[in-house]
Amino acid sequence: MATTKTRSLNTATLKTSTFNTSTLPEEITIDETSLVRSYLLLTFIHKVFERDCRVIGKSGLLKTPQLYMELVSGATKKTSVMLQEVTRELTSRGVKITTVCQDQRGVEARYNCRGYAGEMTIAWPGFRQEMMQRMRAYLGLTPEVALMTKDTHVEQMALSI
Repeated sequence: MATTKTRSLNTATLKTSTFNTSTLPEEITIDETSLVRSYLLLTFIHKVFERDCRVIGKSGLLKTPQLYMELVSGATKKTSVMLQEVTRELTSRGVKITTVCQDQRGVEARYNCRGYAGEMTIAWPGFRQEMMQRMRAYLGLTPEVALMTKDTHVEQMALSI
């Protein structure tokens, strides 16, 4: 018989189920759920950076596309290294992400961890916000601007012109 438990981590919803075993394994830890979350974010960020780099190179709209491509390419390399580290850490902890899917509500990952089958769902607003914060950091931009709303940012730009 399997049991199911649901809990919340920041803006993510976690569900875990245990399989009927003679000795129950240790439940997934907060550190391990953070690794699953980082894996999801890094995977999406890496794809966005790769796409942006291709678009910049092919657009023909910029006088010096190589500078922008170099900036985005550097961030792509950072995310690649971090994604490898997170994947290695997940493997060492016995966490295997089996499915990643997205729909209009957000991103969902299913994983197995020491006899537990779990899933994490992150709604788009929180996922996008954290993606932007991380992307700014990987690009070497200041984090303060990332916390401003669009209206505040536009208003500040108008004041500085």
